[in-house]
Amino acid sequence: MSEPTGAARRRGPFKVGDQVQLTDPKGRHYTFTLEAGKNFHTHKGSFPHDELIGAPEGSVVRTTGNVAYLALRPLLPDYVLSMPRGAAVVYPKDAGQILAFADIFPGARVVEAGVGSGSLSSFLLRAIGDQGMLHSYERREDFADIARQNVERYFGGPHPAWRLTVGDLQDNLSDTDVDRVILDMLAPWECLEAVSKALVPGGILCCYVATTTQLARTVESIREIGCFNEPTAWETMIRNWHIEGLAVRPDHRMIGHTGFLLTARRLADGVEPPMRRRRPAKGAYGEDYAGPNADGGAGR
Repeated sequence: MSEPTGAARRRGPFKVGDQVQLTDPKGRHYTFTLEAGKNFHTHKGSFPHDELIGAPEGSVVRTTGNVAYLALRPLLPDYVLSMPRGAAVVYPKDAGQILAFADIFPGARVVEAGVGSGSLSSFLLRAIGDQGMLHSYERREDFADIARQNVERYFGGPHPAWRLTVGDLQDNLSDTDVDRVILDMLAPWECLEAVSKALVPGGILCCYVATTTQLARTVESIREIGCFNEPTAWETMIRNWHIEGLAVRPDHRMIGHTGFLLTARRLADGVEPPMRRRRPAKGAYGEDYAGPNADGGAGR
């Protein structure tokens, strides 16, 4: 039985072509690709790549300046933060939330719009495996080229489950019986009609947006189209902790707002979503509100 795509690059001794992440005594990371006969240079000296080729992961190398570096393969969260970028990447904290709450499973058929630099595509491909299907849409050809290079560098070549299309999703989407749709784009509400036709009943729509105005419009548009259940929206923040002897405290820096996530599930054809029973706060809908049920139905 053949190994899943990319698995051979994640274990065993270091080989030519492997990505290596060095960590210096101050915790700083340096990532490079192993090449026979090459040297790695820092302001603290250098060492030959050949010292690591054939060595086990977790080895320590010393530069000519006698500085020790720990050598490991970069984890996918490390890789996506250091890879070349066209557009901003989906941060690992958000990618992890998408994998969990969009319920990405092995063999899933997934459509993604807004590839950016290929960060989320890499996470999705690793989750769905070789037997799944990821069809990614990207409007800009230059972003698509960068994403393709980043994904293929991580997996060691083209991934058999990945198809990348340059163009607008709403104009090019031909996939049917899709299990999950991930929209990381400026105006996801423009794709809802096309997405609703592609998703299977019970399928999950997950949107990633940056601002509260995008979030509000996306939620109201999902409610208005009428073929999804009530969407759920949230954001996540990460605060690391400093632990040194008795000094146990939060770090001074944290990963704060990067974007909002929302999910909604496709209803069966011909089914109307149940009415919301929650009454919004006074003033939640202004006099000029023209969205769903605005004509006296704000309390639904």
